[in-house]
Amino acid sequence: MVDWKNPPRLFIPGPVHVLPDVLQQLSRYTLGHRGKEYAQLHKETVDMLKKILFTEQNVFLSTSSASGIWEGAIRNCVDSNETVLATCCGAFSDKWADVVKSCGKNVEALKVEWGQATTAELIDKKLSEGKYSAITLVYNETSTGLTNPVYEISEMMKKKYPDVLVFVDAVSAMVGLPLHFDQLGWDVVFASVQKAFAIPPGLTVFAVSKRALEKSKKVAGRGYYFDFQEFAKCAEKDQTPTTPSIPHIMALNYQCHKLVNEGIENVWKRHKEMAAYVKNWAKQRFALFCEEKYASETLTTIKNTKGIVVGDVIKAVQAKHNTAFGNGYGKLKDVTFRIAHMGDITLQDVKEVCQWIDDEVK
Repeated sequence: MVDWKNPPRLFIPGPVHVLPDVLQQLSRYTLGHRGKEYAQLHKETVDMLKKILFTEQNVFLSTSSASGIWEGAIRNCVDSNETVLATCCGAFSDKWADVVKSCGKNVEALKVEWGQATTAELIDKKLSEGKYSAITLVYNETSTGLTNPVYEISEMMKKKYPDVLVFVDAVSAMVGLPLHFDQLGWDVVFASVQKAFAIPPGLTVFAVSKRALEKSKKVAGRGYYFDFQEFAKCAEKDQTPTTPSIPHIMALNYQCHKLVNEGIENVWKRHKEMAAYVKNWAKQRFALFCEEKYASETLTTIKNTKGIVVGDVIKAVQAKHNTAFGNGYGKLKDVTFRIAHMGDITLQDVKEVCQWIDDEVK
């Protein structure tokens, strides 16, 4: 039974640990979502997000999980006679390919083994076939702890395939890893707030390029809840198409102030330092699941080289220290485990959780 007065510290890949001052934002007085006060809150939040994401284009807020924008990007920006290239390197990138198909669109998968990166060379070879209108990428594959070389991919695509739309799942990357939306030339990028934003789940931040918004005008069957045209129309009034989760947006506003004050480059540096410690610890005690040059700086997936019973270690650490880390995901369960180092946790926090795992693994 969870002790609600003493909740566990979370080092799972999401939701991550949320600080008390952030939780307090969720309990502020409510607002009418069509009123002046909400519009001011919305505008201020979006303006800060544009600075954080280095964009002068569109930033929208969706009361949904990020999975909704998997669907939104496809239904808004892909016509029925077009084909999407879905790059697949883990559970979540694989699932996005399934979503493309479930939206009734043509999709071909570019698959690599879990733990391997999708490189610019692989994508170049596939796009050279000349039959794709859009590509799906996952910046940071949460199931494997792998960061794809998205800056290299984007530079290649801007030079060789400028007409191909680029949709990027940055769920466990946004805020924790560098993201210069306009420079990268992406068309849709999104992340839910329960990862590096360190807010409870229930809200998604997404940016949409001007050309993607223009393309969506001509696409039939966009649906309603994730219709980019509705988001754009309401954004002109600093509002959302449907009733937003105002408490989440209050918390997001609060976190954005903190991120801007810290300086986003300093935020990235802090994540890099935490990642370096966990990766070095993992190499000494176990092994990294993926090649080190692609190992994530927001979470580490660790190969269970000692054959420990991961579930038992998780239970022991939680029982003794009220702290939870993550099992492997899907087919990687028990052969890997995962430690998240994103959001508002500190280097001292990750040192403690690594020591506590050491204490249980003799």
